[in-house]
Amino acid sequence: MADRDVTAYQGFEQGPIRPPSEARSLLIRVTRNCQWNRCRFCPVYKGTQFSRRPLAHVLADIEAVADAISAIDPRAVGLGPSVVSFGPSGPTLAEPPIPRLVRRDPGAEVAAWNWYQNGMRSVFLQDANPLSVPPKEMLAILGLLRERFPTIERITTYARSKTLARISLEDLKEMRARGLDRVHIGFESGSDEVLQRMDKGVTKAVQIEAGRRVKAAGMELSAYYMPGLGGRELWRENALETADLMNQVNPDFIRLRTLAVPDRAPLYEDMLEGRFVKASDVETAHEILLFLEHLEGITSMVVSDHVLNLFEDLNGRLPEDKERMMVELRAFLVLDPEEQVLYRVGRRCLLFAGLSDLGDRLRRDRAERLVKEFGATPDNVDAISDRLIERFI
Repeated sequence: MADRDVTAYQGFEQGPIRPPSEARSLLIRVTRNCQWNRCRFCPVYKGTQFSRRPLAHVLADIEAVADAISAIDPRAVGLGPSVVSFGPSGPTLAEPPIPRLVRRDPGAEVAAWNWYQNGMRSVFLQDANPLSVPPKEMLAILGLLRERFPTIERITTYARSKTLARISLEDLKEMRARGLDRVHIGFESGSDEVLQRMDKGVTKAVQIEAGRRVKAAGMELSAYYMPGLGGRELWRENALETADLMNQVNPDFIRLRTLAVPDRAPLYEDMLEGRFVKASDVETAHEILLFLEHLEGITSMVVSDHVLNLFEDLNGRLPEDKERMMVELRAFLVLDPEEQVLYRVGRRCLLFAGLSDLGDRLRRDRAERLVKEFGATPDNVDAISDRLIERFI
C-alpha cells in the first residue's frame, strides 16, 4: 500500500464519490482511494492503491479553483497568501510565485463554475479518509480554504473510525476551530459479528470512541447505518446493536444506506456461494422498524437521502418524529403482497418516494404498467428489484 504520492503535480483532481448531501459542494481531493479497502460490501476503490496527496498538490488545487473563480467574479475570492510551506518552525505562507489568472486548469475551471453557481457555501474533502494526513497538513488545507473563500459555511469530510480514535481531541478541536464542521463516518453496523464478517476492520467500541470524539470536538457527526448488512441470518442483531451504537453516540445525523451488492463487491461472491443470503425489501423494512423502535434518549436527525433506500421520505427528528416514521414502515408491512410489489417496482423506477405516492393516480398507473412489463409477482420481485437497483450503483 502506497503512503505518500511522490509524482509531479498533474493538475486539479476529484475523487469518484461524495455523500448526496454534498452534491453542491466543492470537492477537494486530499487522499486517493481507500486506506482500508477490504470491506466486503463496498465496490468502490477496488483494484486501486491508496496514497496521500502531497500538501503542495492539494493547496495547488485550491489555488487553481480560486484563480478560476476570480476570473468569474473577483469579489468571490479572498485576497491573501497563496502557498503554504513547512519549515523548522511549522507552516509559513508566501506570496504566489506567478501572477494570479495566469495558471489555467480545465478541471479546476469546471469545478469552480459548478461551485460558483451553487453559491460557494460548502466544501467536501475526498477520498475515503482525508484525516489520515498529519494534523498540521489538514490545518493548512482548512486555513487556505477559509482564507481563499470567505463564503464557505461548511467544510466536511469522510473519515474512518479507527483514524479518528487515534487523533487527539486537541487536534480535532483545532481542526474544528480552523473550519472543519462535519465528519461523515460509515458505521454501517454496531454488531461486532457483522463487522467481522464484512471485514470492516473496526469494532463497535472503536466506533463509539470515534463518534464521541467528533462530538466532543464540537463537530457535527453524520453516521451511516446499512440496513441489510447482516443478511437474513443477522438482521435482528444488525438492527439492535446499531441502535445501541447510535444511542451511545447521539450523532447529529443518522443516514440510512440500504445494502446493495453489485458484482464488483467481494460480497457478491459470498452470495453466489451461499455464504451470505441477502434480505428482501420486506425483510429490510422489518429491520429498519426494529432499529427505530430501539433508538432511545437521542436527538439525531434520521435521513433517508439515498436512491437505494426503499423509503426516500423516511426522515425525521428524534424523538418527536419517531412514531411517524414507524407508522410508515408498519403501513408498508401490512400491505397485501401485490400492493407491496407495486410499491417496490414504482420505487425502484423512481416513481415513488413514499407510500403516499401510491395514491397518485398518474404515478400509480405508470407503476402498474411497469409491473406488467416486468412480469413482477411476489415470487420474483426480489430479483427484479435487485436488477433495477444495479442502475444506481
